[in-house]
Order: sequence, then structure tokens, then C-alpha cells
Amino acid sequence: MHDQPKQKPLAESAFFVDHRSARPPVPGTVARGHLKDDSPYYTGKNGEAPTDTLPVPLTPALLRQGQVRFQTFCAPCHGLTGRGDGMIVQRGFKAPASYHTDRLRQAPVGYFFDVITHGFGAMADYSAQVPVDDRWAIVAYVRALQLSQAATLADVPDEKRPLLDRVGAAPGAGHESAPHP
Repeated sequence: MHDQPKQKPLAESAFFVDHRSARPPVPGTVARGHLKDDSPYYTGKNGEAPTDTLPVPLTPALLRQGQVRFQTFCAPCHGLTGRGDGMIVQRGFKAPASYHTDRLRQAPVGYFFDVITHGFGAMADYSAQVPVDDRWAIVAYVRALQLSQAATLADVPDEKRPLLDRVGAAPGAGHESAPHP
């Protein structure tokens, strides 16, 4: 078995006229299994430019999924709010850019997908750890973080504004509570 005839990948071969050992697909070959023909979904790009639109439906479930994945994979460096102040940074590693800079607020969603997929600067790529659907969930959650941190009172519908007063109140505020024994 040690001396069996074989071709090493991409090695030169005298057997074929073009001297390639690796053979091109036969014309008309049909891909089976993992055909990735939806380029914006799998690459985050339309041609060479990052896509501007999320290629998956934006739902509460997608945002919840994105929050969980963000807290797992991104928050150690980027922090829970995306300001670049995660625990890794607090331990002395270089801080990543805040998601709340004008440059990143204006970046297309495909840019974030590409960075998660291929890495950027000191950030490693996460393509092996984070599946494509989770990457898009993280991107949607990053957009939600960006909106939440830049929101103003004018962004809140009139009928929801009274709820803001209750959210900021301390638990039990305005109610008498019995002392603990």
C-alpha cells in the first residue's frame, strides 16, 4: 500500500494532456448537497458591495437568538451594549471599535456579517463557530443595540411614553411595603 499509484492534490501529472492531477468538473455538472446560490445570505454581499438589507425576516425570535449569540461570542470583547468595553478589554486586551460611532451606525449590514465571517484587525473570524443564520441574528441584534443607544424621546410613540416613567421607578415605588421581620 505504501507504493500504490495515486495523485496528490494539485500535483503535476504526466497522465493528462493539461498536466493537472486535479480534474475540473465535467461540463453540465449539477451541484448537490450544500449549494450556496443565495450570495447575499452566505456572503453578506451583492456582488462586491456589502448588502444594505437583512436577507432574513426581522422577527422578535431573530432578535432573541441574536442577543444570546451576541452575549456568547461578542460581549466578551464588545461589551453588553456594544461600546467595546467587555471583560477581555478590562483585562488589558485592545478595545474594539464601539458600534455606536457614526462610521459603524452607517455601515451596511453586510459589513458586520463579513467581519464576523472573516475577522477584522485583532478580531479572529467566527465562521467555524457561528453558523450563517446565527451571524445574521447577531447582525440584527447589533442594529437593535445601535438603535437603542441612540434613541430619543421623539422615537417613542406617544401612547408608550407613560411606560417610560414606570420603567425608571424603583420596585414598589409609591406603595407602602411591610418591613421584613
